[in-house]
Amino acid sequence: MYSEVKNTSDANEGQFLTTLLFSVNDRVGILDECLTAIRNLNISLTRIESRPSRDLGWDYDFFVDFSADDEQLSAAIKSLKEITKQVKVISSGGSQGVSMPWFPRRKYDLDTFADKVLEMGEELDADHPGALDPVYRARRAEITRLAKTHRHGHPIPKVKYTEQEIKTWGTVFRSLKKLYGTHACREHQLVFPLLEKNCGYSEDNIPQLEDVSKFLKDYTGFTLRPVMGLLTSRDFLNGLAFRVFHSTQYIRHHSKPHYTPEPDVCHELLGHVPLFCDPDFADFSQEIGLASLGASDSDIEKLSTIYWFTVEFGLCRQGNDIRAYGAGLLSSFGELEYSLSDKPEKRPFDPHKTSEQKYIVTEYQPIYFVAESFKDAQQKVRDFSNTLDRPFSVRYNPYTESIEVLDTQEKILRYAQNIKNDMVTLVDGLERL
Repeated sequence: MYSEVKNTSDANEGQFLTTLLFSVNDRVGILDECLTAIRNLNISLTRIESRPSRDLGWDYDFFVDFSADDEQLSAAIKSLKEITKQVKVISSGGSQGVSMPWFPRRKYDLDTFADKVLEMGEELDADHPGALDPVYRARRAEITRLAKTHRHGHPIPKVKYTEQEIKTWGTVFRSLKKLYGTHACREHQLVFPLLEKNCGYSEDNIPQLEDVSKFLKDYTGFTLRPVMGLLTSRDFLNGLAFRVFHSTQYIRHHSKPHYTPEPDVCHELLGHVPLFCDPDFADFSQEIGLASLGASDSDIEKLSTIYWFTVEFGLCRQGNDIRAYGAGLLSSFGELEYSLSDKPEKRPFDPHKTSEQKYIVTEYQPIYFVAESFKDAQQKVRDFSNTLDRPFSVRYNPYTESIEVLDTQEKILRYAQNIKNDMVTLVDGLERL
């Protein structure tokens, strides 16, 4: 088994991700002065965004993201105060009075995750089936380089899979498909034939992420994004808030087609993708992602544990039966059979209890949690997220593909107006039935 996400600090030792806001009046060279002041402190920016200021005292607000330690951050604030109208720490893991961790505000901010992984595809542990295979390692490195250069808005690079890779895929595909009719949830069963028809799912073809991502977008607004390897829990879950799933493109070693110590393209396309086509499951997954934005490290650990026991290894009740919906089960022939047998313990899904449950990475799970429905699970996660230590609420704006922090009266009133408009449309639709 494996963990799709890990809890590890994002920045270098002593550093933390920070977002600063500074405001200026429009004059020639002012932005260059501000950026020079930051660069002189050996601070590299990862994002800069400008907006017309809503305050009449100045013309533009600038938001900048970077990694720095306490000393660098203090120096940056001091330098900027000398040449700007105001400087505010929006989010920081340091000691500047704001403890909220940095999180992406716009979909293109996920580009900052491109080469920020804990373990890259070619970095294999000694016990990995392909560790001593130089051809396999070189191939993994070749595929991960495609993910490193990918940027938001561009097509996902296509991989020309080898005959051996397709053979490995075919072995996994055939064995799992035999079990889906009796073990997979109905949502997975309904979507799988559509993926075969529209995205090239077959035992002799590995679908391309770009084709699958377009298909997902049309169904639920979810998209795929290639990733070099394992992300931190925070980064991975943050992506779900934007309805983005970070997916690997490399495949497990051919010597053990029914085993992989980490996520591979079989796991992503056979396990995860079919469920992301279901609107209720997509909403549930995004709910976990939204709860992760700005969450504390301890709360991220709780949310990643919930993710593990649901999106990865979840079971659900459908009529009188219990079926699998977790991708870790739907991509593992052995554990899919085991999970629905009488051997493991099955408990009702309760985020408060699930988040505290220890899980096993190297063996089959002794305990699984059963959801009543994806909508029920979503509501329970939403209620759970309201108990987390975060002093604000967030919403995803699908029109701008951005996160709105509901931390002022103005923002809440604007959101309320949007809801009011939606209610008018709803009432009109009901009256016409």
